Amino acid sequence: MSEPIQPVTLPPVQDPQQEAQWLEVSLHQWLDQEFIPEVVNQEIAQQAARVYCRQRMEGENDLGALVIAILTEMQGFDFSKSFFSEFAVANAVSDLILRSLGVDRCCGQ
Repeated sequence: MSEPIQPVTLPPVQDPQQEAQWLEVSLHQWLDQEFIPEVVNQEIAQQAARVYCRQRMEGENDLGALVIAILTEMQGFDFSKSFFSEFAVANAVSDLILRSLGVDRCCGQ
């Protein structure tokens, strides 16, 4: 039987606006590099960063819960002018945060 993946708990938030700014810039860069730069990528990054900031300000430190919140709220975003979906965005946010923490994203390690 396989072992469950352990939750990733982020350090308590010190400056949620600064974290959101970092996430917005990082996600926007990732979106532009993954396919082609599009105007909508900035809007996607801003929305994801807003959700992230609000969740962190409300005391959320669990990465899984943050990803689910971003996924859920991004379902209301119009992705018709984008190559991406709410799932791609939420997964990218998770990868970016894990990378910033120095966590290897491969194979659950």
